Amino acid sequence: MRCPYCQYEDSRVLDSRTGEDGGVVRRRRECPECKRRFTTYERVGEVRVMVLKKDGRREPFDAAKIAAGMAKACEKRPIAGEQFQQAVEEIERRIKDELREEVTATEIGEVVMERLREMDEVAYVRFASVYKEFGDAESFLREIEGLARGEEAQEVEPEPGDVAAATTQE
Repeated sequence: MRCPYCQYEDSRVLDSRTGEDGGVVRRRRECPECKRRFTTYERVGEVRVMVLKKDGRREPFDAAKIAAGMAKACEKRPIAGEQFQQAVEEIERRIKDELREEVTATEIGEVVMERLREMDEVAYVRFASVYKEFGDAESFLREIEGLARGEEAQEVEPEPGDVAAATTQE
């Protein structure tokens, strides 16, 4: 680390402390040349994840949109606030841990549905009904029957001419 006073190329670390949130490391340093002390702060650089939408647009990933979509699906369901928040954080961490610069809205929707399926079947069906854009009652019933049998969710193609419903990332 270069000294901010004399511009000497090196410095010695005297003390290191982690910030309260764990995301910052505070280091007290001393320049071996001029003997002056200074403080540096280190933060981990985050990868900025972009979401590729169904219509081709790109926008920055926003966990608040996931939380909003999940909140609608979980409305009036017996899901503790802590459990809900943990699920949102887990989804965000899972997406960011892949270290990809771009992720599709479809991939995000699949991760959200997987997590909702584990948490609450009714919330899962509510979210799936919007996300999968069921074209008719039969498609909706197939999804519920598959859920009752414990099968993995089936991909359902929207019927031609159906009005497209919004996903959590749109």
